[in-house]
Amino acid sequence: MEILVSNFHNLLNQVSDQFFRFLYSEIDWNERMIAIKGPRGSGKTTLMLQRIKFGIQSTGKGVLYFSADHYWFYTHNLVETTLDFYQNGGRYLFIDEVHKYPNWSRELKNIYDSFPDLKVVFSSSSALDIYRGESDLSRRVITYELPGLSFREYISLTKNINLKKVDLGEIRQSHLEIAQEFRQQFQPLPAFKEYLKQGYLPIIAESRPDSIPIFLQQIINTVVESDLAFIADYNAGSAYKVKKLLVVLAESAPFKPNLSSISRKVETSRDSVYEWLAQLEKARLLNLLLADGKGVSLLQKPDKIYLENTNLSYALKALPEIGAIRETFLLNQLKNSKIEVTLPKEGDFKAGELVIEVGGKNKDASQVKHLEHYLLAADDIELGFGSKVPLWLFGMMY
Repeated sequence: MEILVSNFHNLLNQVSDQFFRFLYSEIDWNERMIAIKGPRGSGKTTLMLQRIKFGIQSTGKGVLYFSADHYWFYTHNLVETTLDFYQNGGRYLFIDEVHKYPNWSRELKNIYDSFPDLKVVFSSSSALDIYRGESDLSRRVITYELPGLSFREYISLTKNINLKKVDLGEIRQSHLEIAQEFRQQFQPLPAFKEYLKQGYLPIIAESRPDSIPIFLQQIINTVVESDLAFIADYNAGSAYKVKKLLVVLAESAPFKPNLSSISRKVETSRDSVYEWLAQLEKARLLNLLLADGKGVSLLQKPDKIYLENTNLSYALKALPEIGAIRETFLLNQLKNSKIEVTLPKEGDFKAGELVIEVGGKNKDASQVKHLEHYLLAADDIELGFGSKVPLWLFGMMY
């Protein structure tokens, strides 16, 4: 097990406390078993290593981190590795990329049941359904989701400016005062344009902006060819068609889909398209929107399809349309803030009773002004007035 320990300490030495993702302070680290799900590149590994370095090591208790796809596990299993670690005083175990381990759910259940004073934290792809593994973990594990960076976190990471988090209700009631306060600390519009193009993942802190699209394309390949291959049992032919589907969708997103047309372009069945859309949404490559009042069911046709974040738009299309970018950003930030969003009959999005219409700085309320509860999310303005809110301000919700 020395190779796992050596690798762990090499990684730990590279971790700093300059920036923490929002989720770090929201996790109840006292739980016995914690799952952290999220898209590739969102910072799950760093989050776990920061917890070890800045939250646990001072206690003097035994701790170990490893990735479940390490070659050590070609000849060893998780349970025996855990037993060896525990017998040598280990009490905190952090497991990365658990979806890459074939019997992850069964062995995690055995670990939970066999070592009652051991705390386990593991990370996985967003696409993994932790509660539908071959062994029931629903009563054992607490799950947290780590999305990409909010605009607020991007400002903290790149400009070292800590901004308060505001919720949708505060934006509705006090957006002018909040925006004025933020504007005193940074220039929102130039930073917002940067964020839309390359600021969604923490890799921006150590990469050139022009390398981000290449990095995102590599992530897409890894998610489809590796993560979903493990989780959804894709073969090479399926993986190729799923990537083709994503490119077809990126050309038009956001749009109301014609699944017959899409299935012909991808040369597959409608049922396969339904299934792949659901998997790509779980993997955080798409956001699927259902009409207001429509029930949720498996393999249901979405009423509108979006790429999951605006950086993907720039990575998959040379010149994405600005209206699509605005809508993609707002839907992404609302959903990442755990707000249920539907497609209304009028306006772009409905969050609870509130309808939101998205547009540029000259957008007026003609389409929604007859509604009782509405907002205009307007791009290219620093401050709003009345029901017109700066679009960038919706990036401060998590």
